[in-house]
Amino acid sequence: MMPELGKYAEAVLSSYAVSIMLIVVLVIASVTRARRVKRELESVEKRGRENAEV
Repeated sequence: MMPELGKYAEAVLSSYAVSIMLIVVLVIASVTRARRVKRELESVEKRGRENAEV
């Protein structure tokens, strides 16, 4: 299934590995930031509801 890469195998496979690692890091960073922003937004909305009640 894997094509013959010859003398470039190491460079190609390491490039794939680095690319995959960067994609994983970006996904983790995006999910982490989304959770943090969601918590902050919920906090702001809660304070807004509390101020509206006063």
